[in-house]
Amino acid sequence: MLTGAGMSAESGISTFRDSNGLWENHDIMEVASPEGWERNPTLVLEFYNARRRRLLEVSPNAGHLALVELEKHFDVDIITQNVDDLHERAGSSKVVHLHGELLKSQSTAHPHLIYPCDVDLYLGDHCEKGSQLRPHIVWFGEEVPKLDQAADLVDEADIVLIVGTSMQVYPAAGLVGYAVPGIPIYYVDPKPAISHEFRRMINLRVFSENATTGIEKVMHELLS
Repeated sequence: MLTGAGMSAESGISTFRDSNGLWENHDIMEVASPEGWERNPTLVLEFYNARRRRLLEVSPNAGHLALVELEKHFDVDIITQNVDDLHERAGSSKVVHLHGELLKSQSTAHPHLIYPCDVDLYLGDHCEKGSQLRPHIVWFGEEVPKLDQAADLVDEADIVLIVGTSMQVYPAAGLVGYAVPGIPIYYVDPKPAISHEFRRMINLRVFSENATTGIEKVMHELLS
């Protein structure tokens, strides 16, 4: 299963970027790139501090809870592009975060040093080896450490469910290409973006609606 920003939108988490290319009124590259971090780390820290505070105010929605219910009937692995912890808070047991986790920080000089983080980060907050801490987020231009793990999970899947993602951000958008030819693929999104190659999949079912109602319909098909 692959989930994106639309999965958490109904909980009050803003989608990654608006149609004008901005994320919460910030240019993406200002707050989600190594170059932006180098230019203005204070801005980047303030941006993610605000996102973290907002995350701690919201709760999982019915879509998240439906995926937990799905675990009663299937072996469910969730690959999410989201950096929130709403899947875990809902009760999903196997979640792979492709783009990092907002409730963690990491050392700038030693990225393997990762810490729980549910408070604001500031310049001067250091890891145990004395290096500045930054959000544990995979920024544009950075390697996606868990991409191979995610590709293996898709390759092993009997069914693929895609929820709330534009299928436009790579490399995550390319994961569906690892699915075994012919297996059922369900795509739930209010504005599904279907490439020519994607459209040619005869096993593709599209539900043009939000996560909550779309997942409910997929579950009805799977369990009937």
